Amino acid sequence: MKIDRLIAAVVLMTTIAVISISAQTRPAAPSTGAPATAAPTNVAVPDSKMAMIYSEAFLDPKNGIARFSTLLVTLNKEFQPRQTKLDQLNQKMTALTKEISDTQNVADPKTIQQKQESLEQMKREYQREGEDAQAAYTKRRQEIFGPLQEDIGKALEAYAKARGITVIVDGSQVPVLYAIDSIDITRAFIADFNSKNPATASVTRP
Repeated sequence: MKIDRLIAAVVLMTTIAVISISAQTRPAAPSTGAPATAAPTNVAVPDSKMAMIYSEAFLDPKNGIARFSTLLVTLNKEFQPRQTKLDQLNQKMTALTKEISDTQNVADPKTIQQKQESLEQMKREYQREGEDAQAAYTKRRQEIFGPLQEDIGKALEAYAKARGITVIVDGSQVPVLYAIDSIDITRAFIADFNSKNPATASVTRP
């Protein structure tokens, strides 16, 4: 049972699918009891500027968010001892399974039974250790990547405001039939974020 290392990527894929920058909800006008008047037909349409971003590119180990790759390496390093233990246990089970298969017709039945019982015990231990490792990995993943996700969200909003962007659509989550390349801010945002957020940021130990 491999610890699912790729699951760490999911945490960064929750970039807002459609974000409206600084959207203000106008309060409802108080009721006066007077009959409603027709809305004016010459209401100005607010100016808007839409941009596309593809959050899956954040995960690219070479050209994505640098802090993601650094944190992922840190996370996997923390859990390497557990992964090594699982791998070693799996090797023992494989070897014992082969041993039982090769000797079941010539060895003493009691010996074969003892080995089968040992194998079943290993399987239970392997499953228990794997489930515990996966639960701990998921919890730690959230602890490590949660702050980064918040930082990306704030940085994306600041980036948009500074450039007059009012709506950003995440093409990694929302089906897009067509979009011109000029509104894709993915690479530019990644470069801007990396320049302001060094990949060497420290990670709080559990």
